Amino acid sequence: MKKFAFAPLLLAALFTFANTTASFAKELVVYSARNEQLIKPLFDAYTKETGVPFKFITDKEGPLLERLKAEGANTPADLLITVDAGNLWAAANEGLLQPVQSKDLEANVPPFLRDANNQWFGLSLRARTIVYSPERVKPEELSTYEALGDAKWKGRLILRTSKKVYNQSLVAMMIAEHGEAKTEQVVRSWVANLAAAPASNDNGVMESIAAGQGDVGVVNTYYFGRLLQEKPELKGKLALYWPNQKVEKSGVHVNVSGAGVTKHAKNKEGAVKFLEWLSSDKAQNIFADANLEYPVNPKVKAHADVAAWGEFKKSPFNLTQAGSLQGAAIKLMDRSGYR
Repeated sequence: MKKFAFAPLLLAALFTFANTTASFAKELVVYSARNEQLIKPLFDAYTKETGVPFKFITDKEGPLLERLKAEGANTPADLLITVDAGNLWAAANEGLLQPVQSKDLEANVPPFLRDANNQWFGLSLRARTIVYSPERVKPEELSTYEALGDAKWKGRLILRTSKKVYNQSLVAMMIAEHGEAKTEQVVRSWVANLAAAPASNDNGVMESIAAGQGDVGVVNTYYFGRLLQEKPELKGKLALYWPNQKVEKSGVHVNVSGAGVTKHAKNKEGAVKFLEWLSSDKAQNIFADANLEYPVNPKVKAHADVAAWGEFKKSPFNLTQAGSLQGAAIKLMDRSGYR
């Protein structure tokens, strides 16, 4: 009898271990290039709904990709969240992500806002559009990105530096649409029209226009919304314009914040479920509204402040090209004198 005395204790221990292991397996580890204040509300909401706990690291996209490469199969990360399709493409191209088959994600994320091989999915959308001074520019004077190189904008154009991925992706998508030769002509004409050296960020572009140093520029919509929240006195000094609306097979350049399951995810099933939740009706506004972005899920309405900017036709080109053509875009911008 004595040899069976510890059987109940052993069974209890095994049951506890199994439960502990199951609980641990539910934990999700996320590497995120989105700031903590933008993603933590999502983690908190998901934990409240499902009980799944999170560990996360936030950093710039470059260091996060380098970290994933260095860690290899030993990485604790289950999910990578980052900004711009160019960065998402780079992660997939470096072999850091894995394909995901999900009917929910395919239903919620339009094809041009996700990887053709389902390695990453856009989760919030931002438009990179024209900003102008309504005091000095009439909207009917504007038309396309390309037309910002027209002679009438000589000494009136303000652009952000070419060193940031946002303008690199814009030029990459122009290459997808026009080819390198025409795109280079456009970029050279922009450089010729610059009113000042490129600004370090989108806020610098808008503040220069508001101060009268230039009249038109190109910015991400969420920068526009955030700046007017921070400095309401600039209302009336800045306005958005949706370019390329009358051009067939063209439209406003859009980009995404998105995510993919890491190649060596220890909790792939949990990561996929969280991705699906992020694309769902209940989570899309949490993800998009915090940064004044647009939901990617077409069934979900944008925040009232964002919707007030008006509707627009989006460029239909698949955002994978923002990454695959980014090297060509960087070289083109450099030889065009766009710094």
